[in-house]
Amino acid sequence: MNKKIPLRMCIVCKEMKPKKELIKIVKNKDGDIFIDNSYKANGRGAYLCRNKICLDKCIKQKSLNKNFKCEIPNNILEKIEKEI
Repeated sequence: MNKKIPLRMCIVCKEMKPKKELIKIVKNKDGDIFIDNSYKANGRGAYLCRNKICLDKCIKQKSLNKNFKCEIPNNILEKIEKEI
């Protein structure tokens, strides 16, 4: 029997992909926003494709700001860019 691969949706392009192919950004209950490389952190999560096109659209459309209902610091966006 095949093991089920968890799929998640990119917040920009709305494509369903295996979660290991996406970057997970988390906002925990303290309001801290960070990249979750373990994919297991608690809090509000958002997934983003590992490509420059989705990141550029995310920044332009302020997708993360809308998802987390707060302003995303530039250092977080720079860390995401380094992940790609």
